[in-house]
Amino acid sequence: MSTGQRRLDIEEIGGVTVARFVDKKILDETNIQNIGNQLFALVDEDGRKKIVLDFSIVEYLSSAALGKLITMDKKVKAAKAKLRLCAIRPEIYEVFEITRLNKIFDIKSTQEEALDGM
Repeated sequence: MSTGQRRLDIEEIGGVTVARFVDKKILDETNIQNIGNQLFALVDEDGRKKIVLDFSIVEYLSSAALGKLITMDKKVKAAKAKLRLCAIRPEIYEVFEITRLNKIFDIKSTQEEALDGM
């Protein structure tokens, strides 16, 4: 069984792992499963300690996708690692505000800001 296509572009910038989403709309259950697995592997398998999730391409995020982000946050905290989100469009940020997830996540406007002080 294939583990699905890569849904994240992973880049190392000065000791920080930058994961950029490759899908404009994160809706499809299988896709979300793949994204979750790839995100969790960064912590569980690769032991990455500094992770920035770049949302610059993302136009739509389903609630199931938010669930994966919450799980990711828990994994990161359990591993004493750091997680930041960046480049979230206003319409998606609104969802973070409504769900109060903007209080849970460390969200920065740009990738540069997210990398700063990691």
